[in-house]
Amino acid sequence: MQHVREFHGLPVFTVPPFAHPAELPDAETVAWRLRCGLYVTDEDQGSYWERFTGAVEPEKVRAVILGHPWYDSDGGGGEHCLMELGSRLTSLEAVFLGDVEDDEAMISTTGQSDLSPFLEAFPGLRELAVRGGDGLDFPVTGHKEPRVLRVESGGLPREAAAHIAAAELPALERLELWLGDDEYGGGTTVEDLAPLFAGVGKPSLRHLGVQNSPRQDEMAAAFASAPVVEQLTSLSLSMGTLSDAGAAALLRGQPLTHLELLDLSHHFLSRDMMLRLWTTLEPARVRVHLRGRNDENDENDEDDELLEFAGEDHGRYVAAAE
Repeated sequence: MQHVREFHGLPVFTVPPFAHPAELPDAETVAWRLRCGLYVTDEDQGSYWERFTGAVEPEKVRAVILGHPWYDSDGGGGEHCLMELGSRLTSLEAVFLGDVEDDEAMISTTGQSDLSPFLEAFPGLRELAVRGGDGLDFPVTGHKEPRVLRVESGGLPREAAAHIAAAELPALERLELWLGDDEYGGGTTVEDLAPLFAGVGKPSLRHLGVQNSPRQDEMAAAFASAPVVEQLTSLSLSMGTLSDAGAAALLRGQPLTHLELLDLSHHFLSRDMMLRLWTTLEPARVRVHLRGRNDENDENDEDDELLEFAGEDHGRYVAAAE
């Protein structure tokens, strides 16, 4: 994992240690990354936060990115410092919780929390990104403003995934869920995401990513008849264990020719299946991303299409787990 360089359409600016206010950009022009300690500076978390809030006008801040030490292997909950300043963060539109790299905390152990109070504190939030799934939960109650929700996890708890799938988010346009490996806290099934596949509660959704799943063949088979596909302009089944069996099920299902993009990057498809996808969808001007082909322990052949979706990985692995 790497630190983000752009967020909410804004360049990322990391608040430097002991910076003078005159050295800082205008508050509304950047996404402010807060990161201290661990190879960055000896300045402690409390003084670093106080210096930031004293040097920048919180009323003009549009985007905030919280990294280490607010989020690390010992836990999350860094959003509470934003909530304490909530009455002044009147222009806040986007937040990234847990922008950490591997040398700061592994994605599988980066702590999070129940985000219900946070979303209630910022009803005007338009974009939320979360990295890490340990302890994460999400409310089923409705939130009118979020347009973008991205959860990057090596193991997203099933309950959290189910709550996101069932959440009423009428303005949501983009949703990305990295489901992750069972051994790292994942385990989300097609049944857990049933409201999402049915298109319930998210009428504005145009991009959907159900990614990084060890059950990607099952997910692909579900999308073959899922009502939500009709409203999408792009669909991502990337980062997972997709094989010929899942791709064949997807092609046998409802038409995908209305999509602008089908992202299947990091996959376990045979070259014949890759060609089949391209020749089926490219003439309809669907961009098909097939980067990152991986080999299984067992050779991929025509028998793959006869496999039942029983959850066996056949030597396959997700892109982000530990």
